[in-house]
Amino acid sequence: MARSDRSEQIVVLVTIPPDRAAEMARTLVEERLVACASIIPGVRSIYSWKGEVCDDGESLMVLKTRAELFDALRERVVSLHPYEVAEVIALPIVAGNPPYLGWLEESTR
Repeated sequence: MARSDRSEQIVVLVTIPPDRAAEMARTLVEERLVACASIIPGVRSIYSWKGEVCDDGESLMVLKTRAELFDALRERVVSLHPYEVAEVIALPIVAGNPPYLGWLEESTR
């Protein structure tokens, strides 16, 4: 397995209303908090909120960044997000294509 030897890299998952996804993704890339934001449209989320079962259409953003940027990224997502409680979940990248991982490093602040 190929790992980056520079720093720990992560994938961050964020669900968001479809009409807000592209704007937030562009902002996060422009601010170099993420190298890439992939938007997956057509996600259906069924969840419990304030005692009710909700069923909503959302988009899922898959954000690629460095672990050391997570706190700043989380704060920025929360500040831009329309939900009272935004989903911001980080998962480690345990291996990947070395040129891609290098680009990820170079593309984030």
